[in-house]
Amino acid sequence: MEVLGFAAPGEKQALAPWRFSRRALRADDVQIDVKFCGVCHSDLHQVDNDWGGSIYPMVPGHEVIGIVSAVGPKAVRFKVGDRVGVGCMVDSCQSCEPCGQGLEQYCEAVPTYTYNSLDRRDGTPTYGGYSEQIVVSEKFVVRIPDALDLAGAAPLLCAGITTWSPLRHWKVHAGSRVGVIGLGGLGHMALKLAKALGAHVTLFTRSPSKEADARRLGADHVVLSTDRAQMKAVAGGFDLIIDTAPNDHDVNPYIPTLALDGTLVLVGFIGKGKDPVDTVPLIFGRRSVAGSIIGGIRETQEMLDFCGKHGIHAEIETIKIQEINEAYKRMANSDLRHRYVIDIASLRA
Repeated sequence: MEVLGFAAPGEKQALAPWRFSRRALRADDVQIDVKFCGVCHSDLHQVDNDWGGSIYPMVPGHEVIGIVSAVGPKAVRFKVGDRVGVGCMVDSCQSCEPCGQGLEQYCEAVPTYTYNSLDRRDGTPTYGGYSEQIVVSEKFVVRIPDALDLAGAAPLLCAGITTWSPLRHWKVHAGSRVGVIGLGGLGHMALKLAKALGAHVTLFTRSPSKEADARRLGADHVVLSTDRAQMKAVAGGFDLIIDTAPNDHDVNPYIPTLALDGTLVLVGFIGKGKDPVDTVPLIFGRRSVAGSIIGGIRETQEMLDFCGKHGIHAEIETIKIQEINEAYKRMANSDLRHRYVIDIASLRA
């Protein structure tokens, strides 16, 4: 079927309307009428080919929220009218050890991503949620609880699960001491989720002006990371630090703030940092620096259900799709509070 979307025609080029074909329903597919799509910082990286391997024309979008409009003959998990979402993946090998554990994001054969990837069955490019409709295998579709606002739920499919997964893996619970570096799209979700799990939560920031917002979102304490006295005062204080900063930065000042056996987990920056990690505080505190990426489908559903139970949404600014290029500019300049979400109804305006 032919659908309308917004696509980047080439590297670092502005997105513009583009008509393209979605595949016909396979037996296990779900067809979704897209209602909202979140805008992730990685969309900008992919459009600009910052990580290499970008495929054009590119239709970004991996925080997809919509309503089921058709199902394949062997699809049994969803019915027409269901509220559903699609995150960063639409397929995986389904046979390796990580896939068997429900950790499809670590598929040894590499997952098929929602856009800028190649379909495992026919080799065609995948196109994301900046479009009217999307067709996805039911295994990679999640249910949106009725308690969640559809627009506010969109960033949960990336920013939410990216921070939820390390909170669960490192077993954060009531009384855990959690630090969060950065108050952007990922950081504000880490605050909300850690607080709802019962943790004592601290925000590390370079901006004193963010304290009031951080406390509103769940922070019990705010530390100015450029203030040596404040950093020294929290030495040895954290079981887990979630580092959401999207750009290269020095992690060394944060390592001494970890408790014995504490872990700093990177979820924002992808690439080789210019500052080598000092092993002294690692060795003498049995501390760790780790990484984590999104989450599996089962874990994503768990996170959505938790958010539905606790009334957790992303902090969003809803935009028309015609505003996407300006939104990218603002995002590149860190000129936004938390997360953009596109109202896909604007495609037909």
